[in-house]
Amino acid sequence: MPHKWLRFAAWLFVAGWITACGAGGPFTRQKPAAPTEPDRASQDLSPIAPLLQMMSSLPQGDPARQAELFQSAKDAAELTPTTSNKLRFALALATPGYSGSDPVAAQRQLSELLARPETLLPIERLLALVELKEVEQRLILQAENQRMRDDAQHDESRDKLLAINRRLAAESDENVRLRKALDEARAKLEAITHIERSINDRKTNGSHTP
Repeated sequence: MPHKWLRFAAWLFVAGWITACGAGGPFTRQKPAAPTEPDRASQDLSPIAPLLQMMSSLPQGDPARQAELFQSAKDAAELTPTTSNKLRFALALATPGYSGSDPVAAQRQLSELLARPETLLPIERLLALVELKEVEQRLILQAENQRMRDDAQHDESRDKLLAINRRLAAESDENVRLRKALDEARAKLEAITHIERSINDRKTNGSHTP
């Protein structure tokens, strides 16, 4: 039995046990009820066996097989929109691990099906409810992962901006230093030019003295 079957069967057993305990346990004082026929519909997995098989096969098949199974479920839901076919397609969308998985669409379709529980068998309702809870948890995790990625990108962008600002500040400081050095060099050049001009003026004046 595939892992999905085992998990669902175990979940079903626990749900049935809780229901039985709610109805009456060994410590209650209720009068013993008359023996009744066991509710086989709530325990028999055969109505949903094809659905569980599809959900088990989808992630394991090659891309061509995955596309075939998904398209078959989609076509059946669109061409013959019975409750069973709609449920099959919703479960195909809910199944993770292949390219056709769409948890958002699965959440919407499963919610629509569960809004009319009378159209589903008890075992189908239970399967739809379990898958809806899983899809909702997956969407929560995806949103959290996206938030963490956005935060990381924001932090990375902030670090890049800080690095750019530091580089611009360093370049600005360097420009200030260069301008100061240029001003000092220009002042020295002007001083030297002034001295040379004074010496030349003295020589010229001395040559005309009688």
